[in-house]
Parts: sequence; structure tokens; C-alpha cells
Amino acid sequence: MAVADYKQLLGDHGKDTKLNLSSLFTNVDTSGLTSDQFYGTALSLAYSLADEELIAAVEEDALDKVEANVVQAAKLAATLMAMNNVYYRFLHLSTDKQFSKMPAGLRMNAMANPGVDKADFELYSLAVSALNGCGLCIDSHVKTLQQHDVSAQAIQSSIKLAAVLNAALTARKLS
Repeated sequence: MAVADYKQLLGDHGKDTKLNLSSLFTNVDTSGLTSDQFYGTALSLAYSLADEELIAAVEEDALDKVEANVVQAAKLAATLMAMNNVYYRFLHLSTDKQFSKMPAGLRMNAMANPGVDKADFELYSLAVSALNGCGLCIDSHVKTLQQHDVSAQAIQSSIKLAAVLNAALTARKLS
């Protein structure tokens, strides 16, 4: 099942989401993202949303466009952000700031060598952090991306992917 097929699972209430999916997945070259950045971000989001049909659709579209290392890095971003976004969102939202002074003590060594370009991995992580609502992580990833001269358009495109894939899953669940 490709993304085009996944769109058919959305009800009439998902019309705008279908159009947005079509726009995103047919205009990859105008998104400001490389193919690895676009599909790595889409994969990391699909893995984070944990919907078998959505994962299958995005994997099908990415199949001949990215190498195995991008798929692995997308899984890594989804996994690490599942942990980090909970922890750092807590630090950000807690009014008791003593916790932010304590060492996290969480292993995340794989972030140092994710198997893809650092900026690509940061885009994957940013999109998942936006999906998970971690403001502290969002700020950190945006800052790093800007230091790597990633364009505002590319950053915005990663967040648009998060928004549209999240809407697609919601529309499918409501169908």
C-alpha cells in the first residue's frame, strides 16, 4: 500500500488531508528537503504514529528512494524522541525547576552517530518532537538545524509532514 492507496482509507471528512498528502508526496522536490530528509522524516513520523497501514504506505513510497540507513535512522529518531520528548517535556512544563538541574541519566549515545547526516537526523527528530509536543526539544532541534544552515523552508516542510500525517491517521481512525 502506497500513500496514494492510504488516502482512500480516509473518509469524506479527510478531503483536505487527502489533498495535503497528495501535495506533499508529489512535490518532494519543491519542499526544500532532499529525498533522504523528506522520506526519513516521513518514516520517523509514521513509526511514531505507530499505525501499521500508515507505516506500510510511507515505507512503500520510500522504498526505491532511500537506502536502508535512512530507514534505520528514522526508527532511531522515533525511538529516541519517544523517550526524550516525554522527559524534556516534563522538565519544560514542571514549575519545580530542581528537576532540570538533575542529570537525565538516559542513554542516547546513538544520537552521536545516527547513520545519516547530522542535519537529516535533526530534521527527523524535530518533526517527531513537534508531533509529541515537546517545546524544549523543538527549540533545541531548530537551533541545531539553523547552525547547520538548514533553510526555514526545509524546517517548515518537516513540520508540515508531521501535521498532515497526524491528520491522516486521525481521519482514517474516524472513517
